[in-house]
Order: sequence, then C-alpha cells, then structure tokens
Amino acid sequence: MELYHGLDEVEVDAVGTVVTLGNFDGVHRGHQTVLTTVAELARQNGLRSIAMTFDPHPRTVHRPAEPTVMITSTRQRADLIAATGIDALLIQPYDLDFAAQTAEEFVRTYFVEALAAKIVVVGDDVRFGRDNEGTIDTLRRLGEVYGFRTETIDEVGRGGRYSSSRIREQLTAGDVAEVADQLGRYHALHGTVVHGDARGRDLGFPTANLSENPEGLVPADGVYAGWATFSGEGQPYPAAISVGTNPTFKGSERRVEAHVLDKEFGAFDVYDREMTLEFVARIRGQVAFTGMDDLIVQMHEDIADVREVLHT
Repeated sequence: MELYHGLDEVEVDAVGTVVTLGNFDGVHRGHQTVLTTVAELARQNGLRSIAMTFDPHPRTVHRPAEPTVMITSTRQRADLIAATGIDALLIQPYDLDFAAQTAEEFVRTYFVEALAAKIVVVGDDVRFGRDNEGTIDTLRRLGEVYGFRTETIDEVGRGGRYSSSRIREQLTAGDVAEVADQLGRYHALHGTVVHGDARGRDLGFPTANLSENPEGLVPADGVYAGWATFSGEGQPYPAAISVGTNPTFKGSERRVEAHVLDKEFGAFDVYDREMTLEFVARIRGQVAFTGMDDLIVQMHEDIADVREVLHT
C-alpha cells in the first residue's frame, strides 16, 4: 500500500480512483466493511482504491482541552488499512485551516483534482467541510457536478453500529473480550521491552515491561489473558498481562508488563526488542495485597485462569 502524508505527496492518478473518507480509528468491523468494499469496487472497475484519513483526530483540534485518545496509533491504523486490500492511504494533516474549507472546496481539491475520484464510498451519515456543512446529499449533488458516483454503505454491528467511541469506552472499562468482537481481532499494544524493577523475577514471575506511551490505547488496570509476540519470534506466546501501578508496592507509575508462560527470561532475552501484546480477556481488576504470600498465591491463580482462557 502506498502511503501519502499530505496532499503534496499525492500524484494525480490517470486511471482514476475509488475513494473513501473517515477517521478509521481502531479499523473496526464497520470500517473493514467499507474498506474492503472500496478495494473490491476498484478491482471491478479497473481503478485504484484510496482511503483518506486525518491526523490528529479532528475532535482533538476542535476541542484541545478534551483530546481524543486513539485506539490505534497512526502506524497501526495504516497497517490495518493495508490489510483490507486498499491500494493507497492519504493521511491528511488536520488543522483549523483545513477545517475552514467549504464542502465544495474540499471535494474539488481532494476528491476531484488530487485523487481523480470516479466513485466515492461513505456512510450515509457522512459530514464534511466547514462546520460539517456537507452531507450525503451534498456529496451526491457535487458528484453530478464533478463526474463521480457516490455510494453508501450501512455499517451494521451486533447490538448497534460498530463504533470507535464505544470501543474506547469498553477499553476504559477493561472489557477487552467485547472489544475483540467489535474489532474482529484482539486489541493490541506495541512498544519496546524495557528494564523494570525486577520484582516479578524475584517473586518467581519474571515480566517483560512495555515502554512508556506504547502504540494503542492501554485498557483499564487489571490482569489479562493475552498473547505476547517479540521481534525476531514468529509465534505469539501465552501471557498474563498486568496493567496498573503495582499498589502492593506503593507504585505510582502506570505500567504494562507481561509474564510469558513457561519461559525462563534468563534464557529468553527480550530486552530492547519490540513487543506486541494482544488482550484476550480480563481476569480481574487491580488489587493491593497486604503481604507477599497473598500476592504469590493470587499470581498462581491468575496464571491458572490465563491458561484456562487461552486453552494452554
């Protein structure tokens, strides 16, 4: 998939394109339906498929005091969009100048002149242009003027539409199993393995600590069953993943760490390697224990629960 960071990197396509527009945060099942449809329409019509998205999220620009916490990083989002078969992704920098364009200015500049759109695919609730003045009716009318066809797709989900906002709420609540249903895959964090306090190793449960500010939205504090994948390793490993501040040790820094089942970290050196953690199910919330013995007993129970969830 080709990746364009702004309009100046886009070359006008003589073949013509099928274009879709959206934030696509999380690339959930609804997004996937739109993106795969766009890719298929392009193949059927001998055109190229292009998705257009924004960075940062428009709500963060318009409400800077209430920035939107993203489910996926820009890199994660690009990789997930590429997996749907889209030919190119335009990541448009979003600022107040961009937002000031009228609906027609936006369509003419981006869809017509830059992307040579022949078909535009959107949800029927699409809004675009200054003050969100553009609607699906606006897009259809402009399509007649500029020579592209507008198609809509219903994004239907179990128990309501798939929604990035709802996924953020579910992650904040730790409901990663429901999130997986919305995404069609496990929610993932990505970062580098860094040195921690070595408390887990001292207790007999060594952990790989994820670097600060990992890619992906960190779910609620607690213990999770999941999978850990390291750069240079082809397969994921079953893991008990801990998110929180280690209240038993009076910690204040929020950390994400994974105990890989049945691996001795002395012989399994993962420091400074990239790690991806996939969250399957929440085992329990964060608890402060009064003594090490109680903590060790609970950790054994957690690992047993993780094995049951992961069938390992």
